Amino acid sequence: MSYSFNLLMVLPELVLTLGAIALMLVAAWGGTNATRGISIAAVFVLAGAMVALAGPSTTGGLAFGGLYRADAFAGFAKVLIYLATAVAIIMAPRFFARSPGEDLRPEYPILMLLSSVGMGMMVSAGDLLTLYVGLELQSLSAYVLASFMRRDGRSAEAGLKYFVLGALASGILLYGISLVYGFSGSTDFAQIALAYGRDAAAGTRSLGLMFGLVFVFAGLAFKMSAVPFHMWTPDVYEGAPTPVTAFFASAPKVAAMALAVRVAVEAMGSAAQQWQQIVTFAALASIILGAVAAIGQTNIKRLLAYSSINNVGFALIGLAAGTAQGVAAVLTYLTIYVIMTLGAFLIVIRMRDENGNPLESIASLSGLSRTRPALAWAMAFFMFSVAGIPPLLGFYAKFAVFNAAVAAGLFPLAVIGVVASVIGAYYYLRIIKTMFFDEPAGAWANAEMEPVESGLIALSALFVSPVGYLAIPLLGAWSLAAARALF
Repeated sequence: MSYSFNLLMVLPELVLTLGAIALMLVAAWGGTNATRGISIAAVFVLAGAMVALAGPSTTGGLAFGGLYRADAFAGFAKVLIYLATAVAIIMAPRFFARSPGEDLRPEYPILMLLSSVGMGMMVSAGDLLTLYVGLELQSLSAYVLASFMRRDGRSAEAGLKYFVLGALASGILLYGISLVYGFSGSTDFAQIALAYGRDAAAGTRSLGLMFGLVFVFAGLAFKMSAVPFHMWTPDVYEGAPTPVTAFFASAPKVAAMALAVRVAVEAMGSAAQQWQQIVTFAALASIILGAVAAIGQTNIKRLLAYSSINNVGFALIGLAAGTAQGVAAVLTYLTIYVIMTLGAFLIVIRMRDENGNPLESIASLSGLSRTRPALAWAMAFFMFSVAGIPPLLGFYAKFAVFNAAVAAGLFPLAVIGVVASVIGAYYYLRIIKTMFFDEPAGAWANAEMEPVESGLIALSALFVSPVGYLAIPLLGAWSLAAARALF
């Protein structure tokens, strides 16, 4: 295969990399005054990367000797990643403009682009080396983004916690990679699959390969904030700037989950019985802890953090099935989850008191249906949908993963998931009760006309409404085609 065709397969990453470098030069000369233009340009760069997915980037196969995989699965994940990153860039300018003493600097959209490069490499990894390089590129950008508000002690604390625990998780992952390499003799996913397959065919278990599997999944569990590696999530989500929190809850979550799916199916598919036990435990623990721990939260961002842990558990049920239908259910779930989450955070950004200071307490939503009825109804749609209450689209997302689990013979897992989802519905309904039945709290700041943000909220609410079911045939066919690319 020619080198030029290899470059065509990595065209989205090239577009993002060259765009980030060009905007970095503009930032060096233009300074803070160029921030708005750089943010707009960054969104167009992401759009260009999405257009680049239309070619060999989703159909080319293996590039650079198997280090990179350009297939439909990676293309699906990248569309979600680029969309979520673009929304996180769009919502940032007004947030920082209304934050006393904090200015949006041009490094913010550039770091978002560089993080997207890393996430793109993660979901297209065909080798453990590509996996690790992509994951670290994404993480290094994320550490800086978490502590982006320099004068805010909570933001600095969030960045430090994320960095320390992220370094620990990277060490665990790297140790697992070294074990897998040492006992399989290769870092290529196909060769690793053969090594696990030889063990399965011989009816033996290589202790080194099993330990490598455990450590690799432990490192990936941290990146997707699955229990028991979730401890960083509430503090980082609360302390990071709200647009960054929205970013953490969407794009990196998709990248980590897609990477875990690819590693499980392509590299360790022959050891499915072993990793299914790990995934099943992580799924149930994430669902239960995310539901129970969120009940006592009074901060909306911490509640959404536990909600993200809870939703990761539901997505892992689809992975535990280990089938093409299960992987398709994971992709469908991630699509609906990302849209619900971004819509909720777009409303959280609107939460400001009369002096323009950000509000994060759930109590500040009291009586919102009387003061801001449109926002209250949109938030109700998102909360009902995340809770999985029909006829909103979040119900279909849960139905898809439960159906895949039942089809794979994991009936007890599906039953426990259904029961645990009832627990999680409590705190979502509490938010709705606060907005519609409590007396209004203090007045919010006067809302300026924000057509882009308002349009995004409206589109997200429309998508999770019953109207969104019209997209199910297309979404189902696309996700199934992407899933089959792995098998």
